[in-house]
Amino acid sequence: MQYYVYILTNWNNKVIYTGVTNNLERRIFEHKNGVVDGFTKKYNVHKLVWFDYTNDIRAALETEKQIKGWTRAKKNALVEKSNPSWRDLSEDF
Repeated sequence: MQYYVYILTNWNNKVIYTGVTNNLERRIFEHKNGVVDGFTKKYNVHKLVWFDYTNDIRAALETEKQIKGWTRAKKNALVEKSNPSWRDLSEDF
């Protein structure tokens, strides 16, 4: 099974959310449609701008925890390395 660590942002890239899931397409659908109450629904955060995957859930959870502890500048650099225009990667689903 694959586990995804992902970063979402809002329309103007001001708010960042980091999460982990075993089904990225389903989880992004849930964020975009406000299926689950919480931070992403409250702040309309549903643009997928970065993700990575692994077969090890412990590694995924550790990566999520590390990214959540980073500065905003470091998170921005991570996104911009692979997605400099901050395009919504879920448009490819």
